[in-house]
Amino acid sequence: MTVHSRPIAAIVMGPSGVGKTTTAKGIAERLGWVFAEADEFHPKANIDKMSAGIPLNDEDRAPWLRLIRDWITREAEAGRSVVVTCSALKKAYRDVLREADADVRFIELDAPIEVIGERMARRKGHYMPASLLKSQYETLEPLLPEEAGSVVSVEASPEKVIAAAIAALQQG
Repeated sequence: MTVHSRPIAAIVMGPSGVGKTTTAKGIAERLGWVFAEADEFHPKANIDKMSAGIPLNDEDRAPWLRLIRDWITREAEAGRSVVVTCSALKKAYRDVLREADADVRFIELDAPIEVIGERMARRKGHYMPASLLKSQYETLEPLLPEEAGSVVSVEASPEKVIAAAIAALQQG
């Protein structure tokens, strides 16, 4: 892997159900980086809102994104690279995360909504209801060419998705 002047923050992004947690944990384990689940940064009011089937708005997300950004900066200042799951559906959200004092890169996990809807229907114990998936896909602004990151299809096995994400990170 290329030597970097500052720690990397790999943000595994995409709508609910694409496999952000599985992919991010796999990356963190293989690379020895710190893992964080962005959902754990949500205030209780956001979780209550989503649990009630109400999509979050930009005002709800702003303090959450700043908390994630600041955590990334603290980890980077300590010399640690991190892998974070975060929907990061809009470029404006990614812009906030890019303010972190780290080499911030995005891995956008991608699959057709039908594939993800089937996965979510089988998922148990998650506060994000499948009913909000459509709103997430409508909100999603895919990575732009000028954004540091890569798009990885999740229509392969989790092991192949993790390997593709690591390869993308290694390419810089």
